[in-house]
Amino acid sequence: MNDADVSKQIQQMVRFIRQEAEEKANEISVSAEEEFNIEKLQLVEAEKKKIRQEYEKKEKQVDVRKKIEYSMQLNASRIKVLQAQDDVVNSMKEAASQELLNVSQDHHGYKKLLKDLIIQSLLRLKEPAVLLRCRKEDLHLVEAVSKSAAQEYADKANVHSPEIIVDTTVFLPPPPTHHNPHISSCSGGVVLASRDGKIVCENTLDARLDVVFRKKLPEIRRRLFAQVAV
Repeated sequence: MNDADVSKQIQQMVRFIRQEAEEKANEISVSAEEEFNIEKLQLVEAEKKKIRQEYEKKEKQVDVRKKIEYSMQLNASRIKVLQAQDDVVNSMKEAASQELLNVSQDHHGYKKLLKDLIIQSLLRLKEPAVLLRCRKEDLHLVEAVSKSAAQEYADKANVHSPEIIVDTTVFLPPPPTHHNPHISSCSGGVVLASRDGKIVCENTLDARLDVVFRKKLPEIRRRLFAQVAV
């Protein structure tokens, strides 16, 4: 083999090595580009996730704010209804109290009412002996009707006439007055109790009025809510 042949072979080997080196370099370049693209994709996904989380967070904040606003509106509506309800009830109670006052001032009508209240209380208690308490202003009326009330109860219940002990030392509060409406008062009626005090029947006009209003409250509320809704 002469020098020309050797030179030719060396050149071929150099080309082969260079070609192989270029191919390796290209492979490395492609691999690096793929890694770069993957990292870039991961960054993009991470950014998208961050944006999505921020959006969801803001969406929740908006929902919470809407719920708070709705709750505040609902509470304001309820307060409005309750205030209106109080106004209506107070107005009705004031009118009813005036009626009760008129009833208690009607001597003959009130005397009969007291007797009926005593009989009703006796029917509830079903005791052989009871304590009775009334207003000081009503003492003479109660003493006048207590015996006949006890006898009428005995006839209705088919029992012996009970003993009614009228308390003449402690009385129910006095009638209500416009001068001082905040003090304790009683529009009339009686309170009966068993002698041991364990069973009590409050049959005052105010207690009966409260029962009537408690029954009417749902109807009052429905009307007021309907007015607010309109």
